[in-house]
Amino acid sequence: MVKLFTSYRRSMLPSDTRRTVHDMRRTVGDRSRKLRTLLTASHGRKPLAHLATGRGRKSLALFAAGGLALSAFLPSLGTLEAFAAPKSDDTITLRVCNWEEYIDQGGWSSDEVIDLPSGDILGENSLVKDFEDWYQETYGQKVKVEYSTFGTNEDLYNMLTLGDTYDLICPSEYMFMKLISEGKVQPLSEHFFDTTDEHNYYIKGVSPYLRKIFEDHEIHGEPWSRYAAGYMWGVTGIVYNPDLMTREEASTWDVLTNPKFRKRVTIKDSVRECYFAAVGALNHDDLTSEAFLADPDYKQKLEDHLNDTSPEMIDRVQDWLQGMKDNVYSFEVDSGKADMVTGKVAGNYQWSGDAVYTMDQAEEDGYELEFAMPDEASNIYFDGWIMLKNGINNDPAKQQAAEAWINFLSRPDNAIRNMYYIGYTSFVSGGDDPRILEYLDWNYGAEEGEEDTVPYDVTYFFTGDDQIVNPDYVLTVPEEQTRRQLGAQYPSTEDIHRTCIMQYFDDAKNQAINSMWVNVRCYNVEHMPWWGWCLAVAALGGLVWLTVQKIRRVKREE
Repeated sequence: MVKLFTSYRRSMLPSDTRRTVHDMRRTVGDRSRKLRTLLTASHGRKPLAHLATGRGRKSLALFAAGGLALSAFLPSLGTLEAFAAPKSDDTITLRVCNWEEYIDQGGWSSDEVIDLPSGDILGENSLVKDFEDWYQETYGQKVKVEYSTFGTNEDLYNMLTLGDTYDLICPSEYMFMKLISEGKVQPLSEHFFDTTDEHNYYIKGVSPYLRKIFEDHEIHGEPWSRYAAGYMWGVTGIVYNPDLMTREEASTWDVLTNPKFRKRVTIKDSVRECYFAAVGALNHDDLTSEAFLADPDYKQKLEDHLNDTSPEMIDRVQDWLQGMKDNVYSFEVDSGKADMVTGKVAGNYQWSGDAVYTMDQAEEDGYELEFAMPDEASNIYFDGWIMLKNGINNDPAKQQAAEAWINFLSRPDNAIRNMYYIGYTSFVSGGDDPRILEYLDWNYGAEEGEEDTVPYDVTYFFTGDDQIVNPDYVLTVPEEQTRRQLGAQYPSTEDIHRTCIMQYFDDAKNQAINSMWVNVRCYNVEHMPWWGWCLAVAALGGLVWLTVQKIRRVKREE
């Protein structure tokens, strides 16, 4: 059976293997675990001068065109009054369902300390246990987390359909769009967005760039941000072996149909990822033209192009994917990483988080892989926390605990622990807290006196503005890191500008695209050549002849 619309963004590895990768990450390539003099001298950044003007990370008005106030774009998000949930001696049970291996499980050794200017970070206990302790200390109420996991978005949806009940889940963007559209998601409370509450780490520290995306994208006229809080994010691209493939060759979706790499590239066994790549390749000339790139409405038009689900486009995508199918080594779920590391293939269509894992592992084996985002466009994706109505069930105490879970994981030290453990990139930039920036420099910054370094601008992630360069957010890094782990986890300003969302499709469009996918992954008889039909007719005729002969023989014997 062909799996439809299945997304596998997490490494499907046993816990001990993931722990090995986690342990390896801190030493692979010695990607500069020391901070530059700029950060060391300040012993952690304090609020910068521009914050006072309302243009920095602290200012939530940054997102609104024309400087609208925060209240102008935050809807009324619930009926709870600042979470005046009564305390009781009863323990709150919080049922959480997350991706497999997608939270720090603790157990770090003493030599794994992340030594930042603002203080050391060490994961001794699991974050689940730390949350339970923190919640009781902070709110005077005991909470017990029942933590479950899922393997794919479709697995999660099936679990919910079959009656599993959770208070809080963490699907990918298209799945939380689906659940929101079905009316199954509990809105976040007004208090969740209160920046005066010192424990509201999410709203105080979410990346302004990513938060704007959640504000600007809607389901049935309501922004994602009313229902969903981002957890991890990334982009799609090509992991490639620079000894076998040039960066120019890897920087286009056409690499998947390039005959030079016949049976040397792999692609995801996922209709959404394949559809996006196909539409990008089919629109290559338009998407890379100077006129299109200079269009004032470039971002919106880019998203419109990549979400074209007209019957004509679906037919063109099917033709392109069927041609690509003959060129790629395989459609893969998780084997692409190993195929790259072992040298079986030269390129692999990959999510950036898994790309980091692949490059880390190859480096451990003594050679380097690189990551390229296609010139046409890249899909920017998200995993986010949502509360389910049938789980929360209008219980203020339970909703307070659920939102506290999101906030606790969004505290910069905990966000860093998760990034270090799982390899994906947190939604959190830290707000006034400098530790995310310090960690980024600790992980990738150049050593003092190191040669072949370049400036690397991440202003957009920390301020929300991709049109300026703020020197406070420009790191000095080894040049090769712009093409490797750093470039995958925090794409350059130029690369991030070429990303867009792949939307959730309604039932009619899903059915049309799924039918196309069956034709691609199975076989479409409409594309059978004349000689194929001849063979099929001959085979059928032979079968009929054999059947007739058998019947005659039976009758003679009677």
